[in-house]
Amino acid sequence: EVQLVESGGGLVQAGGSLRLSCATSGFTFDDYGIAWFRQAPGKEREGVSCIYTGDGRTYYKDSVKGRFTISSDNAKNTVYLQMNSLKPEDTATYYCAADEYCAGSRMPASFFGSWGQGTQVTVSS
Repeated sequence: EVQLVESGGGLVQAGGSLRLSCATSGFTFDDYGIAWFRQAPGKEREGVSCIYTGDGRTYYKDSVKGRFTISSDNAKNTVYLQMNSLKPEDTATYYCAADEYCAGSRMPASFFGSWGQGTQVTVSS
């Protein structure tokens, strides 16, 4: 059974940083696409970043490029999302998702079959 557990969310001031973690189990970690999505109240869930652990290829939503960095620790079966220069518009519940690959830079939510429970990120102005 695939399990994804997010942690690291919280309240931070604009310009601050947070690092989210996604601890995984139940699948071959070093040959999978693992993504971060976010959903703000009243908005659709959107793909933020994805990493294909097989070759380290990464994808980012345009609005987070240069501020967010996705990485993986294959020994710990964990994916991280380092978020710097946070803005109030980054406020959302952040979810970890996994499937066989990233499905490109579009990262459609409908593609990913496994999801975590989410962690709240709130950026105050």
